[in-house]
Amino acid sequence: YYKLHDIIRVYKDKIIGDTTKFSIDNSDVITNVKTNDVIKVNKGLVSLKVKEKKEDCILCEVIKEGFISNESDFRIVESKFNIPFITPLDRKILKFVTEEKVDYVTLSLVNSAEDVLSINDVLIEYNNDHTSIITKIEKETAFLDIDEIIKSSEGVMIDRESLGVEIMPERIPGITRSIINKCHFQSKLSLVITEMESTIVDIIPSKEQINDIATTICDGVDAVVITGETTIGKYPVGTINKMKKIIESSELDINYLDFLNRTMRSEKQDVTGMIAYSVVDTASKLNSIAIVIPTISGYTAKKISRYKPNCPIIALTPNPIVAKSLGLFYGVYPILISEPKSLDAILKLSKKMVTEKINYNNGDTYVITGGYPFNEVKHTNFMRIEEL
Repeated sequence: YYKLHDIIRVYKDKIIGDTTKFSIDNSDVITNVKTNDVIKVNKGLVSLKVKEKKEDCILCEVIKEGFISNESDFRIVESKFNIPFITPLDRKILKFVTEEKVDYVTLSLVNSAEDVLSINDVLIEYNNDHTSIITKIEKETAFLDIDEIIKSSEGVMIDRESLGVEIMPERIPGITRSIINKCHFQSKLSLVITEMESTIVDIIPSKEQINDIATTICDGVDAVVITGETTIGKYPVGTINKMKKIIESSELDINYLDFLNRTMRSEKQDVTGMIAYSVVDTASKLNSIAIVIPTISGYTAKKISRYKPNCPIIALTPNPIVAKSLGLFYGVYPILISEPKSLDAILKLSKKMVTEKINYNNGDTYVITGGYPFNEVKHTNFMRIEEL
């Protein structure tokens, strides 16, 4: 715990920290920081003011007291440094990511789309055309370049607590909704880090936390993320179960028709786009229990996901890499299959998967869509309604 007006030493080189000193893992920050700069630590819970620079450390006065723990974030307010975004450690991590065929990599402390593109350049250098980039939005500079960042990424992850360090907290709900809408318009993923910190010590989330998660779900986010609740919390499994229950209850109140109409207004006027709209519109009007999509690349499943239908999207694919990556998209349940040899095989397999995975009644319908011949065409060209 660091008390008000205490003098703290922040070192370049790794040391064992205590109540008088600690070190950070980027020595360039110590080199470039200026006297009177304000440093916010642990998501702004602690503030330090730089009083003096020495060769191996800086001396700071605590101007907002609080706890600092291992791995706390460390940022300098209103200062811009000419520090490369990619470190040698980053390159090692990206090499590992490439070798292990990781589906997604998340970028922290991004300032602009230029930072995202620099990571993409390294992936290209490693001949990695598989790993997708999720950019974490946690700095004001990132929000100011949000349109280009979304364009340069597969999606974004909104860290509202970190954003609140640099932006007035009253602005965060509106900014969150705006970013989700921008991602939806650009057909990109949106993820939000939700806060159920009370479940770190208590299994029951607060009403405010439940309302926050429910609002985020109804805003159309693709996925919610929890962190400390499952790393240092006492009830990680219970927290996940609570989160699942909140999500499922909130989805009952989503305005699906609104998402359908909004998506249609920004959809490409091509065959795939028009079939995607027709599939979701038909499934909605018939109250279908599922949309089934045989897919090689996952493109059609992603396209349907953007419309946010009110029934599950069952994506059947013979490609394990595609199956893994589709799991992050809204409403998509990927299933790994052997490649079907004919349309009849696709129809039989679709019925088998629907009846095995979903509770149904006689007369229920499901919609099948995709490209046929299965492994030859590169776009969606058929739609079929089946009744059970």
